Amino acid sequence: MDKINFFSHSPLVDGIVKGLTLSKSLFVSTIIYGEPHSGKLTLVRSFFPKSYIVDANNLERLKQALESHDELIIYNFEVIQSVDMLGLENKRIIAIANYETPPPSIEMHFAFIYRMPPLRERIEDVYYFLEMFLKEFKNDLMIEESVKIDIDHLDLSQNFKSLKISLHRELIKKTLSAQDIEEILYDYLYKNLEGKNGYREYLVLYEKPLIEAGLKKFKSQLKLSEILGVNRNTLRKKIHEHDID
Repeated sequence: MDKINFFSHSPLVDGIVKGLTLSKSLFVSTIIYGEPHSGKLTLVRSFFPKSYIVDANNLERLKQALESHDELIIYNFEVIQSVDMLGLENKRIIAIANYETPPPSIEMHFAFIYRMPPLRERIEDVYYFLEMFLKEFKNDLMIEESVKIDIDHLDLSQNFKSLKISLHRELIKKTLSAQDIEEILYDYLYKNLEGKNGYREYLVLYEKPLIEAGLKKFKSQLKLSEILGVNRNTLRKKIHEHDID
C-alpha cells in the first residue's frame, strides 16, 4: 500500500483498498463510514489527491462546490439532513461519514459503501502505528533512551486521536526523572494545597502509587513490607485505607 501513501496491515482495510481501486476507475459515487479519527479521510485523499474537499458542516460552501465541481470529497457527511436536496446526480461524490450505521436511504445515492473498522478491530495497525508514532515523538522530544510501551496502556476509544494522546502521555511518564516528578508535584501542590489536613490528604499522591507499584513488582505483601521497611500490619492498613486491590 506504500504506493498510495496509505499504510495499513489489516486485512479489513485491505478489502476497502481493493474496492476503492476498482471504483476509482468508474464515474460512480462512494461512501466510507465509521468512527471518527479512524483514517477515512487519509485513505480517501490517497486515492483522490486532486479532488476538491469540502466540509458538510458548511452547507453554503458545499452547495457552491457542487455547482462548480463534478468530483467532490465531502466529509462529515452524516450532518446532511436531506441528501436528495443536494442534487448529487451526474457527479462523482466520495463521502466520508461518522455513521455508526448508515441510514437505508444512503444506498440510493452511492454505488459503493464501505465501513472503515476502528483501530480496536485492526490490531495489526495499532502495532504498526505505535512504532511509527513512538519514533516520531521520541525525535520531537529528543529522547534517545530505549522506551517500551505496553499496548494495553494505550487508549483506542477515539482511534488515532486517543492513540496519539495516550502514547505521548505514556512516553513522557516513562522518561521522567526524579527531579521532573518533584517539580510536577510541586506545581500541583502549590496550586491545590489548602484546608486543615493537607499533609494527610496529599500524602496519598505518594503512598498509593508506591504501594501499588510495589505489589505489582514483588507480588507479595511480606516482601514489600521488607522492601519499604514497614510493619506488615501497617502495610495492610495502608492498603485498606487507599482501597488497593
